[in-house]
Amino acid sequence: MVNFDYYSPTRLIFGKGVVEQLAEVMKPIGKRVLLTYGGGSIKRSGLYDKVKSLLKDFEITELSGIEPNPKYDPSVLDGVRLCKENDIEVILSVGGGSVLDCSKAIAAGAKYDGDPWDLISYKVKAQSALPIVDIMTMAATGSEYDAGGVISRTDTNDKIGYMDELLWPVCSFVDPTYTFTVPPIQTVAGVADAIDHIMEQYFASPANELSDGFCEAGFKTLMKNVHIVLENPEDYEARANISLACAYGCNGIYSLGIASSGWPMHAIEHALSAYYDITHGIGLAIITPRWMKHVLSEKTVPRFAKFGVNVLGIDPSLKPFEIAKKSIDMMFDFYKSIGIPMHLREVGIDETRIKEMAHHVATTQPLDGCWAPLSEDDIAAIMLDSL
Repeated sequence: MVNFDYYSPTRLIFGKGVVEQLAEVMKPIGKRVLLTYGGGSIKRSGLYDKVKSLLKDFEITELSGIEPNPKYDPSVLDGVRLCKENDIEVILSVGGGSVLDCSKAIAAGAKYDGDPWDLISYKVKAQSALPIVDIMTMAATGSEYDAGGVISRTDTNDKIGYMDELLWPVCSFVDPTYTFTVPPIQTVAGVADAIDHIMEQYFASPANELSDGFCEAGFKTLMKNVHIVLENPEDYEARANISLACAYGCNGIYSLGIASSGWPMHAIEHALSAYYDITHGIGLAIITPRWMKHVLSEKTVPRFAKFGVNVLGIDPSLKPFEIAKKSIDMMFDFYKSIGIPMHLREVGIDETRIKEMAHHVATTQPLDGCWAPLSEDDIAAIMLDSL
């Protein structure tokens, strides 16, 4: 087992009606609040009015319009400016993982005198950050229970995972009922994102039995319950199971004592969504079975065989390579069965910029040191196979 140092300081308040505790949680943190959110969904659902009512005694400044694949410009820069202009004491993120990812970058940038991109790009280490509280309305990224997020910079086609121990939310409210009205395509994209978070941690070596078991339970929970919520969007138990499995995604708990895989599928998908602004979870689902196929080898086959037997229920008496190949086919079929388009051409990506994107990944997020090393040519081949 690999040595580790684990600390998870976020208070997670989970269940029906928990947002009623919002003012009680916020009072000791600060009165001047930056409320961050995306489009109009929190207004249509009534959550916006509820938050404003619960925080009627607070001074609230708003930043709306935060997009999926949150943008450095304008959202992060606007948020930093508002925090400084209004002497903000705490950020309240209401929405999905993109809103919270953006809020984390704002929290650090608000306490920095230079260009916030210095922090996001790891040129400079943040010395402090504003505290963050969040109310999640979508199960996907796990940002509510981790110390990082992903920010896109459109002028350079960069999409960077920004991690810092200062960015753990102080408190996260997760009420699965707020996910009842999430459109089906967003629901499945969120589940695909969470599955891939676990895959990036499971397909690594050395590993250990306990963490493997936790990962395998996460896979099965997500794959079972997504079918249930597609049939009945208001099945609370299924939504709750998905929400909790997603919350653990990047918290570190799935991979305690496991070596890092290098997160190759995320690196490849980040290029796709940076260049084409596609939905992150959709891109991951498309890439995943092609990555599996590309890296299958004598070295990697034991992990694929274990995955096939313990997660997908494949007959353990079959030969390891046969189990592995069945696993790849079954993952493709699973994603297709929940309504995900499984080819890049279906989401508007052709071969035009494949070489450019592969080069961008290889030079900005090199994957030659991964559990299954990938060269620039390997990255391009995976993308081409995904067309």
